[in-house]
Order: sequence, then structure tokens, then C-alpha cells
Amino acid sequence: MEYDDKLKQRLKRAEGQIRGVLKMMEEEEECRDVLTQLSAARSALDKATAVIVATNLEECVRRQTEEGEDTSETIEEAVNMLVKSR
Repeated sequence: MEYDDKLKQRLKRAEGQIRGVLKMMEEEEECRDVLTQLSAARSALDKATAVIVATNLEECVRRQTEEGEDTSETIEEAVNMLVKSR
């Protein structure tokens, strides 16, 4: 699977948020503020995960459909990957 620049940028943004959380902890920022930033980082990672799974699923289903293969196992695997990521 090819990962585009938009997805990589999303992960770099999440990386920056995590660094920001660590800095906030070192500076003993308020718990509420730290948790808000952690939530934002988690959301960014969740979205990246969803994009990766959806893009991969689309590619696999398209290929399997063109080859006349059953796609149910591929779809089930994608759903399981999303569930495990939570």
C-alpha cells in the first residue's frame, strides 16, 4: 500500500501533539489541559488508522472483485483491525 503525504502529515501532527503533552507534563500543566491534548492526539491517530484501513480495504475489494473472488473475508478482517485498534 502506498501512503500519501496527507496521511504522513496527519501522523506528524499527532507526533507533535504527543511532544506537546510531554512538555505540558514537565511544566506541570493542569490535568484537564493535558487530557484535552491527549484526546486530540488519540483522535488524530484514530483517523489515520481509519484512513489506512479504508484505503487498503478499497484496494483489496476492488482487486478481488475484478478477479471474481469473494470479498467477505477481506471485509471481516478490516473490521477486526479497526476493532483491535480501539
